[in-house]
Amino acid sequence: MPRLREVPRAEVTDEKILFFYDRLFGPDKDPAVDHGTIHATPGDWWTVFAQSPSVFRHAVRGFSLYRNAKLDPHLRELGQARAGYARGSQFVFSQHCKQMRSLGMADEKIAAIPSWQISDLFSPLERAVLAYTDGLVHDGGRVPDEVFAVLQAELSDSEILELTYITCMYDMHATMCRALKLEFDDRPEPIEEVRVPEGVVVADLSADLAGE
Repeated sequence: MPRLREVPRAEVTDEKILFFYDRLFGPDKDPAVDHGTIHATPGDWWTVFAQSPSVFRHAVRGFSLYRNAKLDPHLRELGQARAGYARGSQFVFSQHCKQMRSLGMADEKIAAIPSWQISDLFSPLERAVLAYTDGLVHDGGRVPDEVFAVLQAELSDSEILELTYITCMYDMHATMCRALKLEFDDRPEPIEEVRVPEGVVVADLSADLAGE
């Protein structure tokens, strides 16, 4: 379950939220109870973001940026999918793998995104987009001049700005989904202590490793 309460249909008064409840779940469903969108996701991103109509509207306006963007959708989705993977969001990564597939990207290319550094399936520009995304997500915007030079040789300034903005926006969504345990990011913490079996006495690890 998400960490914040989902807002049931009966409590929603904002027209924009109701529009998306109807569009994504169906007009006869309460998405806070009857989960499942038309895109085969649980849908709790929408019901949790409904806690704040102003945040909801701001986020949805961000999605509409695609309509007038100059950036090639394949490059946009490559950055978004890699941002999800790099940030560790199963939801963002999965959703944009789906979108790349709908744009006609080959399955083997999508499968190579986690190991793009050693793959020969990507063009020099695509590799630069992936490297740029890693610089944005992993290194907080620290991007080598050599990577940026490839982008500038192939893309306009406005396309690079769109790539930067959209990729960072989805880094934010990936982070929020993990923090709030939304959608496919409602997963157990993978790192926990492996406890010593009952009755087993463990020696001093530091002393053993130091050879004492």
